Amino acid sequence: MKIFRILQVSIRALTRNKMRSFLTILGIIIGVAAVIAMVSVGEGAKQGIQQRFASMGTNLLFVYPGSRNFRGVATGAGGYTNLKPEDAKAIEENCDAVQATSPSISTRAQVVYANKNWNTQIQGTGEKFPFIRDWPVSEGTYFDEAQVAAAAKVCVLGSEVKQNLFEDEDPIGKTIRISKIPFKVIGVLESKGEQGGFFNRDDMIAVPYTTVMKRLRNVDYITSIDVSAVSADKTEEAQRQIEELMRDRHHIMPGSDDDFQVRNIADVAQSAAESTQIMTILLGSIASISLIVGGIGIMNIMLVSVTERIREIGVRLAVGARERDILLQFLIEAVVLSVGGGLIGIIVGIGTSRLMKYVSVFQGITTVVTPGSILLAFIFSASVGIFFGYYPARKASRLDPIEALRYE
Repeated sequence: MKIFRILQVSIRALTRNKMRSFLTILGIIIGVAAVIAMVSVGEGAKQGIQQRFASMGTNLLFVYPGSRNFRGVATGAGGYTNLKPEDAKAIEENCDAVQATSPSISTRAQVVYANKNWNTQIQGTGEKFPFIRDWPVSEGTYFDEAQVAAAAKVCVLGSEVKQNLFEDEDPIGKTIRISKIPFKVIGVLESKGEQGGFFNRDDMIAVPYTTVMKRLRNVDYITSIDVSAVSADKTEEAQRQIEELMRDRHHIMPGSDDDFQVRNIADVAQSAAESTQIMTILLGSIASISLIVGGIGIMNIMLVSVTERIREIGVRLAVGARERDILLQFLIEAVVLSVGGGLIGIIVGIGTSRLMKYVSVFQGITTVVTPGSILLAFIFSASVGIFFGYYPARKASRLDPIEALRYE
């Protein structure tokens, strides 16, 4: 009951000067709101990246041609042209940790339908591409193994291409011309949207990779292999098996550089998530500075309060109050200011995070308020009150009762 009594006295003391108390907690309000808003931006970016990588496919790995040195000049990735469809078949048949593969080769071409035309990416794939990339067909069907083997002139449209060439017309069964070659439309892929803000994944047309090799590019190689591991925890094992198999198939001697690269999308996603985590910590740290400034404001106002109430403190000490009672009273006043400001700041921070998407400057930014960020901001604000309120409280408790009573 003693604590509750001290709390009542502390609140009564703070409400004597409402405006000063409000201005004191304003720094805490701004600090807590800034921490929650900034951390929500970082968390939103992190989840956005994870969702983008998840939408790319199921337990995904990519096999690319490696870098080639020619007269001391490194060509970079893709320098070799020795990646074959047979490599994809061998990976699927001989690697236990691999579930499916899809050879890939792409080009760009002008596409014409009736009086409309569109320049887009032509993506040559295998029949298992929709499964590997977790990209289902919304209309019609995807081409099958027989059509891939026959290098059939069939295609599946991305939703962006479908909209630009056909608008509201049903494209299934229609014929379009790709580089003046007629192709029959057999399906439309579901919309995937932009990839990280760089390009629109729906702006493409999928055709059998054999058709791109023979009819559009006239080459005997592919540019990459999409690989799906049997499970997420098997991706590293799948990567190791692929590397061993490819070194054997390409007759690479021990100690020699690989003429291929295997990229695990999980590793890339983890690196991106770590980068956003660092950004979240940085944003939260910057916002925390305003909390410290608010704490300094609490210390300042408490020191002023001690000076104004020296006679009151002297009277309390003279009638039997102990040092710890005075210490506790002023410490509770500081904590009330910081916790009160923290609670209001939490409400303001959550509201600010949700309103950001309606502000043009922040459009496209996803914000996610987590319970952890709220708890962290609240604990930090309470700690600021205790830390910055202790010195004024201790100063008040150490006053000499006789000198305090004489103070004018």
